[in-house]
Amino acid sequence: MNNILANIPPAVNEQIKSYARGSVEKLSLKQKINELKSETFEIPVIIGGKEIKTGNTANCVIPHNHQHILATYHKAGQKEVDLAIESAINSAEEWANMPWQSRAAIFKKMANLLAGPWRDTLNAATMLSQSKNVFQAEVDSACELIDFFNFNAEYMQQIYQEQPPYSPDGMWNMVQYRPLEGFVFAVTPFNFTSIAGNLPTAPALMGNVVLWKPASSSVYSGYFLMKLFQEAGLPDGVINFIPGSGGQVGNPVMQSEHLAGVHFTGSTEVFQGMWKTIGDNIEKYKTYPRIVGETGGKDFIVAHESSDVDALTTAMVRGAFEYQGQKCSAASRCYIHKSLWNDVKKKFVSQVDTIKMGDVEDFTNFVNSVIDENAFDNITSYIDYAKKSNEAEIITGGNYDKSSGYFIEPTTIVTTNPHFKTMEEEIFGPVLTIYVYDQPWEEVLKLVDSTSPYALTGAVFSQDRQAIDIANKILVNSAGNYYINDKPTGAVVGQQPFGGGRASGTNDKAGSPMNLLRWVSQRTIKETFVPPKDYRYPFMEEE
Repeated sequence: MNNILANIPPAVNEQIKSYARGSVEKLSLKQKINELKSETFEIPVIIGGKEIKTGNTANCVIPHNHQHILATYHKAGQKEVDLAIESAINSAEEWANMPWQSRAAIFKKMANLLAGPWRDTLNAATMLSQSKNVFQAEVDSACELIDFFNFNAEYMQQIYQEQPPYSPDGMWNMVQYRPLEGFVFAVTPFNFTSIAGNLPTAPALMGNVVLWKPASSSVYSGYFLMKLFQEAGLPDGVINFIPGSGGQVGNPVMQSEHLAGVHFTGSTEVFQGMWKTIGDNIEKYKTYPRIVGETGGKDFIVAHESSDVDALTTAMVRGAFEYQGQKCSAASRCYIHKSLWNDVKKKFVSQVDTIKMGDVEDFTNFVNSVIDENAFDNITSYIDYAKKSNEAEIITGGNYDKSSGYFIEPTTIVTTNPHFKTMEEEIFGPVLTIYVYDQPWEEVLKLVDSTSPYALTGAVFSQDRQAIDIANKILVNSAGNYYINDKPTGAVVGQQPFGGGRASGTNDKAGSPMNLLRWVSQRTIKETFVPPKDYRYPFMEEE
C-alpha cells in the first residue's frame, strides 16, 4: 500500500441543499427530527471502542424547549481519563504505522457517509441540541465537516509530497512527517458541529491518537459524530470520547506526561488557563506540547461613507444575528459614517422587524434560542446594562424570555461612546452595538484596531478603492479573516482558512495545510550512498 502513488481525488466543496418547500431533503430531515425526538438516548463514554457508563450523568436538552430531554450522558472522571490515555498510547504505534493512504480512505469514507446516510442524523441532532435553523445546520454539520474530511486528506498528501528540493550526487535527502509522540487533547465547542468533528480528526488523520472532550451542551451531536467515525472504520482507541466537566476531565489530562498537543476552540479564559498549566508542568512532559487554539472575538464591521447601504444592512443582519450571534465570527460592533446613518437605520430596522424567532422545526424562523441558561443570563445582562445607560439606545429587540426556551430578540444598541461596554466585551449572543462616527477614515480605522484585544474577523464596506487600501493597511493585524464588502462570517474550507490572532488564538488556520503541519514532527533523513572512509580533507595535504 505504501507504494501506491495515485493521487487522492481533488476535493470540491459540498453543495448546500436548499430544503425548499416540498423537497425530498426537507421531508427526510423532518422525519429524522421526529425520530430523534421520540427517543431518549443514553450516551456512554467511549474508550478504545468500548462503551462505559460511569453513573455520573447529566442531560442533553433542547435549548428552544428545555423541558424536552434528548439524552442522558455519562461523564468521564479521573478513572476514565487514565483509561483513555492508556488506550490511546496502546493504539498509537499501529495507527502511526498505517499507510497514509489507508488513513485517507477512512476519512474519505467519513465524508461520503456524512454526505449520504448520516446527513439527516447530524443535521437533525445539531438542530435539536444546539438550536440551529436548517440552513445553519446544513452549512455546519453537513457541508463544512464534509469539506474538512475531504480537503484535509488532500492537504495531507500535499504535505507528504513536500520534500527537500535538492540531493547532490551520491546522497538522498528526504523528510519524514511523523505523528507527535504522545496524544492530542481535543477540546471542542458547542456552536459548530463541524469544529467538533474537525478538532479530533485533523490530528488523527496525520497519525496521532486523540482524547476528545466535547462541550457539555453539544455531547448529543458529538455522540453521533463518534458513531460516524466508528462506522467509517476508524480503529478503536484512535479517538476516545470523554465528555465531562473541564475540571474532572481537563485537569487530569493536562497532568499526563504523554500530552503532546492541545487542539482547542472555546473561551479565551479557558485557553489561557490551559496554556499556563502546560507551562507550569513543562518539565514533566516527554515532549513540548503543541498548543493550537481558536478563542474569542469582538468582530467588527466598519463602513466608509461610500458604502452600498443595501449590502451593508444585509451584512449587518446576517453577520450579527445568524445563529443568534453565537459564532466566534459574528459581527458584534459596527462603525457607520454619520452621512449613511439615517438610511442605514431605516433599512436595517425594517429588515430586523421581519425576522421570525422560534422553534427550529418551523423553517420560517430565522432566529432560534441561545444555547443554555448561563448564556441567556450573561447575554441579557448586557441588554439590561444598555437599557439603563444614558450612552445607549436600543433600536431593535431588547426583550427576552426563558420560560420555555432561551429566547432573546435580535437586539441592536446604538451608543455615543465608542468604548461603551458592549463595544468592547465579547457577548456571544444576538446583540449588535453601533457607533455612528464623524472622524476621518484613518482615525476610525485606528479606533477599530485598538478597541478590542481580539483579532478574529472583521469587515470593511466601501466603494472607494483608496479607502479600502487604507483600511487594508491600518487593519492588517485586526482580523485573521478579513472581508471586503461582505459579512465577517461564513468562512468556507478550501477558500478561506479560518483563525485569528492576538487574544483570538494561535491563527493556525483550520481547513488548511498550516493546521495539519502542527500535528506532525519532521525527521530529516540524509542517506549517503558511498560514504567517505578517511577523516582527512584535501586542505590538510602537505605542500
